[in-house]
Amino acid sequence: MNHQPVEDSAAAALSTSARKPTKGNRRKFPYDSLTPLFQPRSVAVIGATERPGSVGRTVTANLLAKSFHGAVFPVNSNRPTVLGVPAFPTVRDLPECPDVAVIVTPAPTVPQLVRECADAGIGAAIVISAGFNELGPAGQKLQDEIGEIVHERGIRIIGPNCLGVMNPITGFNGTFAGVMALPGHVAFLSQSGALCTAILDWSREEHVGFSAFVSMGSMLDVSWGDLIEYFGRDPHTRAILLYMETVGGDARSFLSAARQVAQQKPIIAIKAGRSPAAAKAAASHTGSLAGSDQAFDAALDRAGILRVERIADLFSLAEVLGKQPLPKGKRLSILTNAGGPAVLAVDALVEGGGIPAELSPETHAALNAFLPPHWSRNNPIDILGDAGADRYAQALTTAAQDLNSDGLLVILTPQDMTDPTETARQLCTAGKIKDKMVLASWMGGPTVADGTRLLNEASIPTFDYPDTAARAFNYLWQYGERLQNIYETPELVLDDLEGAAARSAAAAQIIQAALAQGRTLLTEAESKQLLAIYQIPTVPTRVATSADEAAAIAAEMGFPVAIKLHSLTYTHKTDVGGIRLNVPDADAVRTAFHEIAEAIQERAGAGHFQGVAVQPMIRNEGYELILGSTVDEQFGPTLLFGTGGQLVEVYRDRAVALPPLNATLAQRLIKKTKIYQALKGVRGRPPVNFPELHRALIRFGTMVTEQPRIKECDINPLLASPSGVIALDARVVLYGADKPLDSLPRPAVRPYPTQYLTSGELRNGAKVTIRPIRLEDETLLIEFHQALSADSVHSRYWHVMNLGQRTNHQRLVRICDTDFDREVAIVAEHINPSTGKRQIVGVGRLSRDPGDEDAEFAMLIRDDWQGLGAGTRLLSQLIEIGRRERIRKVFAHILADNQAMQSVCQQLGFTLNYNSEDREVRAELLISSE
Repeated sequence: MNHQPVEDSAAAALSTSARKPTKGNRRKFPYDSLTPLFQPRSVAVIGATERPGSVGRTVTANLLAKSFHGAVFPVNSNRPTVLGVPAFPTVRDLPECPDVAVIVTPAPTVPQLVRECADAGIGAAIVISAGFNELGPAGQKLQDEIGEIVHERGIRIIGPNCLGVMNPITGFNGTFAGVMALPGHVAFLSQSGALCTAILDWSREEHVGFSAFVSMGSMLDVSWGDLIEYFGRDPHTRAILLYMETVGGDARSFLSAARQVAQQKPIIAIKAGRSPAAAKAAASHTGSLAGSDQAFDAALDRAGILRVERIADLFSLAEVLGKQPLPKGKRLSILTNAGGPAVLAVDALVEGGGIPAELSPETHAALNAFLPPHWSRNNPIDILGDAGADRYAQALTTAAQDLNSDGLLVILTPQDMTDPTETARQLCTAGKIKDKMVLASWMGGPTVADGTRLLNEASIPTFDYPDTAARAFNYLWQYGERLQNIYETPELVLDDLEGAAARSAAAAQIIQAALAQGRTLLTEAESKQLLAIYQIPTVPTRVATSADEAAAIAAEMGFPVAIKLHSLTYTHKTDVGGIRLNVPDADAVRTAFHEIAEAIQERAGAGHFQGVAVQPMIRNEGYELILGSTVDEQFGPTLLFGTGGQLVEVYRDRAVALPPLNATLAQRLIKKTKIYQALKGVRGRPPVNFPELHRALIRFGTMVTEQPRIKECDINPLLASPSGVIALDARVVLYGADKPLDSLPRPAVRPYPTQYLTSGELRNGAKVTIRPIRLEDETLLIEFHQALSADSVHSRYWHVMNLGQRTNHQRLVRICDTDFDREVAIVAEHINPSTGKRQIVGVGRLSRDPGDEDAEFAMLIRDDWQGLGAGTRLLSQLIEIGRRERIRKVFAHILADNQAMQSVCQQLGFTLNYNSEDREVRAELLISSE
């Protein structure tokens, strides 16, 4: 477990601490299993050789270099020594058990060698060898054999088919690269070994350092999530760069780790294969519109990862992140000795959403005091072509003090009176500005080379062209803004949480009824019944199997009406002439019935007509939208929103997101579309009812995550107007009954666990609902903390923590935005029956690291609600959640004088162990023996 403070689950007199200020040994956590791969003290090279040009020779030579101070054991059954070092026939013959093995032997030998490593007690291996799944079925079989060993024995594997692993901080070079990276603070993780070597060569020339280089290969075992988790905790790593080709087998662990780490460290990704073939033969519009690359974008956006499009951008950002702080905003000051390059930089800045900083009056006056009269008197700050090094340095120092600026770009063109080298030398000092990014573009060739070198050595990133520098600045302020948006507290949408089970069961009944008939396509009427269960407004729809029945229904509804094809087998009604609008009377209804029957038979064949659906015409003026879902191969259910109607696939105005949504995420999804500008109101038209539109998106996302049988779904059109939203047409495609439920794609982001909601009555008769925490709970948590006494706070945190610290927005957002795969936080909520006011009276949390069998709990009860049984109820529910999450043991550290919490634990069967040295009690409860 991570013993950092679980800040959200604060404690009171009835409290536990999720942080133990311990001494001495601590248990190892799952992420520590990767430590031997990056910080080994000894290495075995299986396949070490002296054969010139071989991978085995290069790897061995790299490890024997002076940079690595650990022991190296070559393994070669045919040689007594390799490169002057004693060699051993097998790992069983080694004089000690190494931390890691590097395997470079032919693919057929690798499974047995991995087994021997596991038998010898080696906990990790880097399999550089190629010849596995990239070669087809035979190679896949070999890879599967290794996977079985990993599963059985727990040995960690990077690869196969990779360049290897490099840690410039420790000097460990377990790769066949020609040179070692410079030490720095950026971890580079790549599925391409060739790209690793390219960046390595570039980084040495640009003086960019790295905390790690990892070539991931086929990702048989160690995956994106594992590595992001590891380097998220690595004190030497400040940023993480990813070159991705696939997400791999577990998108949820990738996003889970990224969401956690991105809060503290920038994660930037580039992905190859932006334009694979879109969904083929999709039965819904959404299926054809939402390609895998859009889903990938949506996933990175949800996790707070910044995506770049070009390798050059990745290189640029690697340099900037390794040398400079992130900008706090989008305002850039540009300092130049030539107007043209600065204008190009401004164009690139503005095109990417950045803003040229407006000079403050104070900065303007300060520049006027020493610059020539003809300086630009604006931003870009053109200090003229005769600017010397002193003028550059003084202008940079002055501009850096302007509070209107979030970063600075210094441009130099080599003119006759310019000294690029001396200017760079002075900027190396002037450019050391705390908390403000400084970039440089020394334009030219050999004449600026020495100056560029000096700037790079002084940690001022340089760019050949100023527009490239402006693009890098844009990427980085966008990254900061994205994180800020992700952790914005959303508006509360009051859905019926307690009715979730009944709602889900009613929806499943409609789905199962269709599957029982052998159908995977719901009718329009069934689709709208499904939407209605999730409180998405729909137009009334009734099915008629005869012309007279249709006329009677229409007369009852009131004319005019819409008449649509009702088919159990055909989905696109417009394509076969299956829709008649504004039908004015009963005779016209009968005519429409027969025309639709004939049209479907002529265009699709007999057996596709089962009647018509009759609907009243909706007279509200509004915008036709589409709201849909499809399933991405890697990320599971995805949502699509955009311009709808009959030309939906022509306009292709859409945005994609991962469910589930909250109000903030729904709003961000809508804002990504072109039609958003119209929805806000144009040409005197009022805006649409955005709160109702947000609710529709949220409820739709809930339906998709709660009903895994839904394969594709469209609401098209979803009519949005100032009065609200209404689904005029709907289509749902299901997975067949032959597909087992546990094999269906799962959401990449774990949905809100409504199954952990319960209610009860306390000793004073007050009713409380115990439910998982939500991001919308921030306001209630502020009120909760305001009601805590100093004793309660000390009992929870073991030190003084003032109200401002506890209610800081960034802190509370992290608390409320729970990743339910890692931890489950629950609150005890009471609603005053007289006023309807909601309040949180207790908070509890169960936390564990990914892969850990034990979980730590922490809890806190408001002072005025202590002694009423709320703590017992909270802890009982945490124990039940632990059982259902397959946790083996729950534990907590409690202050020795916190008798109330110890009493609750004893009542629930915990064993208490007193530690006199730390004056604490460790409470433990074994809840599963599996």
